[in-house]
Amino acid sequence: MSSLPDANSSEISLVVATPSENLAQTHANSVEWRGALSLDAYLKREALLLTQDLTRDNGLTAWMLVHTPPGSSERRVLCGCESIRKRALVKSGKGVVREVVAHGVASVFCEESRRGRGYAGRMMELLGERLEGWGKGEGQEVAFSALWSDIGKNFYAARGWKAMPSAHIALPAESIATPTGLPLSSPLKASDLAPLCKADEALLRSRLAKQSSPKTTVALLPDLRTFDWHHAREDFIAMELHSRNPEIKGAIVGTEEGKRAWCIWTKVWTNPSEKADDTLHILRLVVEDAAYDSFAAAGSSTSKSQVNGHAGKDNVVQQISALLVAAQHEAKDWGMQHVELWNPTALALEAANAVIPETKVVAREKESICSLRWYGEGSGEDVDWVCNFITVIVQILSADITPLHFPNNEFKVTRRVE
Repeated sequence: MSSLPDANSSEISLVVATPSENLAQTHANSVEWRGALSLDAYLKREALLLTQDLTRDNGLTAWMLVHTPPGSSERRVLCGCESIRKRALVKSGKGVVREVVAHGVASVFCEESRRGRGYAGRMMELLGERLEGWGKGEGQEVAFSALWSDIGKNFYAARGWKAMPSAHIALPAESIATPTGLPLSSPLKASDLAPLCKADEALLRSRLAKQSSPKTTVALLPDLRTFDWHHAREDFIAMELHSRNPEIKGAIVGTEEGKRAWCIWTKVWTNPSEKADDTLHILRLVVEDAAYDSFAAAGSSTSKSQVNGHAGKDNVVQQISALLVAAQHEAKDWGMQHVELWNPTALALEAANAVIPETKVVAREKESICSLRWYGEGSGEDVDWVCNFITVIVQILSADITPLHFPNNEFKVTRRVE
């Protein structure tokens, strides 16, 4: 084998992977990413995920940075990644809400023998440029791309993806004492999600339209195909590891439209030896009451007015508390240790404290850093990213800098954007 090229070599290019190249890359990353799954099961899971509505029909693109020596028709893969085409919304200041295309970047992987040479950095620089305009349909625009970094804020920020606020709250799977007087919640199954996702999208569009921020506001749409991807993954792993199908996908409080609250979740397993990290992730929390119509994160000045300024606040807090308790019960039933909710609002934090007193918001500085690259007018500094939920769980982002290793823990969440 010839020596590896310099990362800035003119013989290096970014290409769409062939099926054989993509399969070889999947074999290579299985060493770090398959976790408790056998190689055969891991390959079957990845093949299954490619058939989902979110990823099929060019929804997912596998990219490779390759080296093609002069006079050679063969190319050597140096590293790779994926992008997933997603529906998103954008509102520019006082403008109208418009639907756009966004790309989620994930599965950045470089084999160990090729790390430390700048290949992943070169690939991301080329990819950031290529995704602008990639996969758009007639009359559409690609407004931004996003990723979740598990190697801190600097690596991707230096290549165009601005690190955004990244926070979460975590609850144990079992409470010492459950609050009394909470409204009843009902379980949600996969067959219940389609009309709820439709209602959620309409509500999100309406709330975005009412935003008065001078900044551009963007949101990835929490559509059914995104949750179906999560649940296909969850179902496969549950059957492989536990021979059991996770039928419950969330919980709902109330039946009258306009007064309901619901959440949709997925379960993430680590290896048996690292069971303490098994977590139920609340992918999406929806409250129809107008008391919950602010996107402001807990702790902001705007969120404080949300806590104190609406007559329906107490009812909303009780609804969310009931959903959190339902999530805890589901996590306990599956032997998980934690329930996690990203970017909570002030009312979500208050509800969490009603369930587990002294629950604090955790500001992430190293893992799962939400990062956005803006392609529209103006600067990415002037963009607010709301509805920043876990859109797709991802494997470790193994860059070409000194990598963070999570041995045998394929299910570490960077939350594979997308």
